[in-house]
Amino acid sequence: MISPSIVNLIYLLSAILFIVGLKGLAHPKSAVKGNILGAVGMFLAVIVTLVDKQIISYDLIIIGILAGSVIGTVFALTIKMTAMPQMVGLFNGLGGGASLLVAGAVLLEAALLQSGHSLQFTIATALSGLIGAVTLTGSFIAFGKLQGIITEKPVRYKGEQLVKILLLLGAIFLSVLIVLNPYETIYYWILTGIAGLLGIFLVLAIGGADMPIVIALLNSYSGLAAAATGFVLGNSVLIIAGSLVGASGIILTKIMCKAMNRSLANVLFGGVGAIIEQADASDIYEGKVTSTSAEEVAMLLESARYVAIVPGYGMAVAHAQGMVRALSEDLEKKGVEVVFGIHPVAGRMPGHMNVLLAEENVPYDKLLELDIINPRFKDMDVVIVLGANDVVNPVAREENNPISGMPILNVDQAKTVIMIKRSLSPGFAGIANPLFAADNTLMFFGDGRAKMEELVKAYKEV
Repeated sequence: MISPSIVNLIYLLSAILFIVGLKGLAHPKSAVKGNILGAVGMFLAVIVTLVDKQIISYDLIIIGILAGSVIGTVFALTIKMTAMPQMVGLFNGLGGGASLLVAGAVLLEAALLQSGHSLQFTIATALSGLIGAVTLTGSFIAFGKLQGIITEKPVRYKGEQLVKILLLLGAIFLSVLIVLNPYETIYYWILTGIAGLLGIFLVLAIGGADMPIVIALLNSYSGLAAAATGFVLGNSVLIIAGSLVGASGIILTKIMCKAMNRSLANVLFGGVGAIIEQADASDIYEGKVTSTSAEEVAMLLESARYVAIVPGYGMAVAHAQGMVRALSEDLEKKGVEVVFGIHPVAGRMPGHMNVLLAEENVPYDKLLELDIINPRFKDMDVVIVLGANDVVNPVAREENNPISGMPILNVDQAKTVIMIKRSLSPGFAGIANPLFAADNTLMFFGDGRAKMEELVKAYKEV
């Protein structure tokens, strides 16, 4: 048994490491260090808790550390960067599931021992079950959508909003029953079942374009569930850690909603309101799309002085970031100024493009956010858009369409736009992009990596 003062001191140290680590995650340059500090803080908190409560033996603790390290290493080495959002979603769900199981176990133990229940205990238990179950099933549905197991399109049906409201009211009613009758543990498991259904129906109705917001929100849910479980256990460090995750997730969700000009309610409830039908893609593109070649693009770059590169999910899928860096270096050797335009929701999770380019040692000061680079597009000689679609779609400036009002990268204002894309297929929003047929746009069709390799070779030969 460890002295309570020592336990609290280590908990305080863990909390400090969490806060410093979270601050480090705010910038790619310090993200690795921040992640390590947070992991060390959690390691200390877990070890001191297990030893203090004499829950398991040292042998089992060591086995747990080794098992967790092996699993973590396998994930780190085998998961592709393009699948990172799925993994984050999966981990969010497992966090919510762990919280509801721990809270349920403590409630069951209290019922068997007929021990007294405080109001804090019962309310926290109900919240842990409700939020944890929504996080668990909602995250698994998000995983399925991102992995392609479930359709990325919103699943809509008549009366869907009423179903969600009834499930929410049922979950609240059962939460009240748990507070009033804590010894009836069956209420808790019914609550988790109803909340689990609510999580499924909530995320099913959300389309793939909104998955970055959903991931951030579910991350917040997992933190709130952990914080609630901290109150169930009376564990201060779990309350602190869960609150930090919950708060940071909410902040990130707000940032993502602002970047897409969407309210959180609009995202959660499937974009309530009628959407006017868009013109047929063939009417927009037919006879207006101009294809190009690596040699032609190389010639344009040879005479350019200001070039911007706008990456999207297609770059991640094609693993083309290495060739993007190579081209930018070749351009800079000839005195061309090169910058990167990064949209907050490019890719499938916040910061996706920043991480990919940072891994290729692209200087951080060249990764310009939307507000910084947009005024500069009108001065750009060439803008290369690699695998992005909705975030550069000028339709966002019009009314009555799925991305109306969403801030976009104004690449259409540049002198020449090179779109590297496999086809004219729409993005997550499912609408045509008039930029493809614009007079200043050249379509460079094909796999992102293959086309970039051709372009790098052609530019060197100019």
